[in-house]
Amino acid sequence: MSSTFESALSRSVLVFDGATGTEIYRRGVFTNQCYDELNLRNRKMILEIAASYVQAGVDVITTNTYGANRFALERYGLETQMSALNRAGVEISREAAGSDSSDSPVYVAGSIGYPSVETLYRRSRSEIVDAFAAQITALTDAGVDLLLFESQPSRETAEIMTEAYAQSGSATPYAVSYGLDPKLFQSPHSLETRAKEFARLFRSFEFGATGQIAWGLNCLLGPNEMLGAVQEIIKTLALPLIVQPNAGAPQPFEGRQFYYSSPEYLATYAMRYVELGASAVGGCCGTTPTEMAEVVKMVKPTSRSRHRQIVLLDAQEGVAEQPESPISTRSRLADKLSRGEWVQTVETIPPCGYDLTTFIDKARTLREAGIDAVNLPDGPRASARIASIVAAEKALVDGGIEPVLHVCCRDRNLIGLQSELIGCAALKINNLLFITGDPPKLGAYPNATGVFDCDAIGLCALQRRLNRGVDLGGQSLGAPTNAFFGVGFDPSALDRAREISRLRAKIESGALFAVTQPVFDPTALLSFLDEVGEIPIPVIAGVWPFISYRNALFMRKEVPGVVVPENIMSRMEEASSRSKEDQIAAGVDIARESLAELRPRVQGVQVSAPLGRIDISLQVLEQ
Repeated sequence: MSSTFESALSRSVLVFDGATGTEIYRRGVFTNQCYDELNLRNRKMILEIAASYVQAGVDVITTNTYGANRFALERYGLETQMSALNRAGVEISREAAGSDSSDSPVYVAGSIGYPSVETLYRRSRSEIVDAFAAQITALTDAGVDLLLFESQPSRETAEIMTEAYAQSGSATPYAVSYGLDPKLFQSPHSLETRAKEFARLFRSFEFGATGQIAWGLNCLLGPNEMLGAVQEIIKTLALPLIVQPNAGAPQPFEGRQFYYSSPEYLATYAMRYVELGASAVGGCCGTTPTEMAEVVKMVKPTSRSRHRQIVLLDAQEGVAEQPESPISTRSRLADKLSRGEWVQTVETIPPCGYDLTTFIDKARTLREAGIDAVNLPDGPRASARIASIVAAEKALVDGGIEPVLHVCCRDRNLIGLQSELIGCAALKINNLLFITGDPPKLGAYPNATGVFDCDAIGLCALQRRLNRGVDLGGQSLGAPTNAFFGVGFDPSALDRAREISRLRAKIESGALFAVTQPVFDPTALLSFLDEVGEIPIPVIAGVWPFISYRNALFMRKEVPGVVVPENIMSRMEEASSRSKEDQIAAGVDIARESLAELRPRVQGVQVSAPLGRIDISLQVLEQ
């Protein structure tokens, strides 16, 4: 199957497995034993581990052959079994992977470690190259799809691997994966120092050997440190990048050491790697099938949606598109924005139950306070709540305030999405915000899956078609819808070029306004707007008032990509020694200051209501 691996890597994001050694140790095998020997001595255990990753849904499983080279095996007196151990490792992985004829084949990567420091000093280079060439030959002959030179600590060891590959005569593609020194990410190492080291490590090899199809980063770094490495390295690479962080190192918090290594935490970082341009993600030491199942659930649906575009069928015979209604007539919010007036909206979450009494009371309070609209997320954080369209209708009819209904691509296919949009038109819910959405997260609904038939760009194209009286299939609606629809964007996105490109594509597809993700650092949005240049639609800034230092710390540590400046963290930490209300007041002051700095560059604000407390949102908007 190796001939198809490279094309699979180019078609979509692949998910590699997690740690094998960690799983072996969890089963009571101590580190004084040779883990590679278990391919022969305890085949059932290794098959069980590989099968658990296949069951988790990964695309690539790695053979249990990391240390199956002659020098590593000599320590256990097993050097004569080198070929047999590598062959058995591949056979086990092949059995776990199952049939090659599947629509979603599982590929097998042959794991090859690096020569130890002792080997490098005590053996000649030709001896070392010979030994690793023999392991490469064994894995190649057994039929791996990829040779993975893992955890390479230096340029020298990587060069030895490629020399060994050339000597072996293998035609199987390979990837060189580095284990970066964590000290590079600690003071006083500057960005310039890291850049020079990365340039040295990833410089093209010059041995005349062909076959390298990817670079990799694995081991040593936890998810957060790995994110910084990917952000810097991805810009310089011509080949695809495979990213496999460790589960993570402990981080101090209020005198305790916390391991930020939950399945959702790792999967969220995996999404960030993909957003930066990684072609494959997985896990290394400390990661398990549970983490990889969550990575699969989060990464695979959204990576597929990148390659899907809505196909709007030609209008059927006798069906013609109708003129769109004037924007200013579609809603009060549309009218204000089209006239260049300042707008104020508050975002609050629909309740989990069906008693909407408190929700309606909040809607009325917001209307009486002069708020222009209430924003209603669609299943925020992929949680199950009352249908947002029901809450929106209640806010409009019983609360007397216009809703801005978020419509998320995650939970409905194209037919369901179109039905929802037509339903909004029937209920006069005309303000819509299109969001691609987050994949379902591990929690109360662990078996929920994401649909992602399209993204926010595709939804804009669909809604514009509906606004002209024709549906997705080219059939007449009878009368056009009158939606005033907008989109979101993240000014703190790690891959700014991609975020700018997507924002422009959304506007080209018909978006009429844009709302930012919550902005904690005003300079991020201001510099984003400077880089984009003139934006032909109104921009509404998202603002989130912190209610405590713990709230700010959570956003900074647990939400990858969120930028909370040090001065704000210091202010919230200082307030943490005072009362709860004092902490809220500090958060409100910070939000007001951010809004004041942003106001000259935007046309409105969307203030989030933390924990549903609209009173805090209203404090931010007080003059």
